[in-house]
Amino acid sequence: MKSVRIWTFGALVTVLVGAITALGVGAPRAQGSTATGPAPAGLAKAIVAGGCFWCVESDFDKVPGVVSTTSGYIGGKLANPSYEQVSAKITGHAEAVEIVYDPKRVSYEQLLEYFWRTIDPTTKDRQFCDAGSPYRTAIFALDAQQLAAAKASLASLEKSKPFKEPVVTEIALAGPFYAAEEYHQDYYKKNPLRYKYYRTSCGRDARIAQLWGNAPMPPGSPSK
Repeated sequence: MKSVRIWTFGALVTVLVGAITALGVGAPRAQGSTATGPAPAGLAKAIVAGGCFWCVESDFDKVPGVVSTTSGYIGGKLANPSYEQVSAKITGHAEAVEIVYDPKRVSYEQLLEYFWRTIDPTTKDRQFCDAGSPYRTAIFALDAQQLAAAKASLASLEKSKPFKEPVVTEIALAGPFYAAEEYHQDYYKKNPLRYKYYRTSCGRDARIAQLWGNAPMPPGSPSK
């Protein structure tokens, strides 16, 4: 369950009860959930924040060339934060996803093109029904080369975007990325009905369709 939702009271209660019962949302922080290491040999990593990490993980798992995704926290001050701490907006972290990919099959630049098309880059500290700094959009570059590519991708987007609003997505060098608790990983697979209800009720896909219209997806992107 995400921390801020614009739903009816009844729907919110239903999701709260279901999530607490099924997932143990108040459970202690799992030991060993610390900063992740380098990519395996022959692979590379990217880190993006696009609001709810359940949704970002689901979107990027569909991309050909993506090997794995991990939901987690980045951009804050506290080491190894818990979901409750991040949701309380006291650590400065954003919900984010670490993507392991095969650069022979998909490039970092292609991942960024796809990323733009799966978020609303015009809203600050918010994505769809989730409000607050943990839900900001951002590209966290892992080195100078990725940082340059991210800035170039933003410049290209500013020229081609089909909407008038300015892009407010943050671009920064990455600090430590901390894997989220196990119950958040692959949430859309573990809880497909709750996930589908959340995503639809939150208006994510409807807003993306409104924002991007009929603009074609980047080459190599999965069908939405």
